[in-house]
Amino acid sequence: MKMNFEIRDATKDDMNDVLSLIKELAKFEKEPDAVEISVEDLVDHGFSSDPLFICHVAVHENKTVGMSLGYKRYSTWKGPTMHLEDLIVSKKYRKKGIGKALLSNFIKVANSLGAKRIEWAVLNWNTDAISFYEFNGAKVSNEWYITQMNESAIQNFLKKHNGSK
Repeated sequence: MKMNFEIRDATKDDMNDVLSLIKELAKFEKEPDAVEISVEDLVDHGFSSDPLFICHVAVHENKTVGMSLGYKRYSTWKGPTMHLEDLIVSKKYRKKGIGKALLSNFIKVANSLGAKRIEWAVLNWNTDAISFYEFNGAKVSNEWYITQMNESAIQNFLKKHNGSK
């Protein structure tokens, strides 16, 4: 069943709701204690003179029910690209067109910024998300592994290789 909602640019005042959605996603992804950022971090990082991300929210009846958050990247093969870090719709509001509207909005914004590719990660067990992305034209690759270094690994590397903070 479709519902009335609005997709709009997030504001500083939305960051409390955005953080709640991030925590909801972390819980769904079985990492409830992994979120370290604060509302203040989101405001500082997203609304400075050189913002680190763009964020849009889905609002239904004055309640934030979903969001997308992404940032610019660069590909040595393609040029400007965008990374979709998170796209989440609160469980109660799924299957109502909100996720597709958020994805569509992100794609339009990325295109307007000259992105030649959009990338994001999806957990291999999240079959609903995989189906959603594939249905909307994305290729879910099983050829690439996501590689990360957390803050501890960064510090250990720097110590081991005589680097500094």
